[in-house]
Amino acid sequence: MNGVKSILASKTFWGAALAIAAGVVGLFGYDLSAADQATLLDYVGAGGAMVGGVIAIVGRVVASKKIG
Repeated sequence: MNGVKSILASKTFWGAALAIAAGVVGLFGYDLSAADQATLLDYVGAGGAMVGGVIAIVGRVVASKKIG
């Protein structure tokens, strides 16, 4: 591996977090299947991409210097 990325950009991190969350909600009587976890992971990835896009656009709009 040559690059470094934030832990929040890691699908492994989010997959593990969802697995832990599934266990926690299981303690309260809810069932979160592997398919549900995969769907949630897809939503997290899509949501992260959307937030990143919005931040990039807002950053460009409020920037004080031109791109050159």
